[in-house]
Formats: sequence, structure tokens, C-alpha cells
Amino acid sequence: QVRLAESGGGSVQAGGSLNLSCTGSGDNFERYSMGWFRQAPGKERVFVVTTGWSGTAIAESVKGRATVSRDNDQATLSLQMSSLKFEDTAVYFCAAKLKISSSWEYWGQGIQVTVCT
Repeated sequence: QVRLAESGGGSVQAGGSLNLSCTGSGDNFERYSMGWFRQAPGKERVFVVTTGWSGTAIAESVKGRATVSRDNDQATLSLQMSSLKFEDTAVYFCAAKLKISSSWEYWGQGIQVTVCT
């Protein structure tokens, strides 16, 4: 299994940018598909970006504003977002799954991102 920890959250002004990082430990990072998800207050948790054997998927809500990258040697997954909107305010979660698995089994603790108007 892999343990995940997010960092880089905080408060930003609308129109600004942020960079989130997820660090894995405890297992070979290359074995996992990775993703970023978010959950706004009172809302369903939804995917933001995922990357794995099937390629990279980006949610329509952040398309053109988000970029995901990973460094397997450093066991890190990064999310860069720009042109932030108030609607981007949410708790962001890093997630991992074995490539043969259909469910996202491993999760970070979540990190708050607040976009101020």
C-alpha cells in the first residue's frame, strides 16, 4: 500500500494560481494510477485530473486551467491551476489505485483551497 500526503493549499485571490503537491511513501509509486479530486461544502466529491495507464483525464470544469504532472523517482504528483474561480474552493484530495483496480483505494487527508472574490 501507499501513503499519501498533500501540501501547497491555502487561500488565493480569484484569477490567481496555485500549485498542489502530493507525496507518496511506503510503496513503489510507479505501480499506481494517480488522481486529484475535490469536494466543495455540501457537494459530491468529484475528480479533477487523473493520470495512469489509460492516459490523462481532465474534468471539464478545470479544462484549460489545470495541469497534472508526476515524478515517479520523487514519488510526487503535482497539480497546477490557474485562473482560479470561487467555485474552485474545495478540499482537494490526492488519490491512488493500482492500475488493475477499478476503485480509488488510497487517499490523502485532503487540503483546503479557498478562492477569495
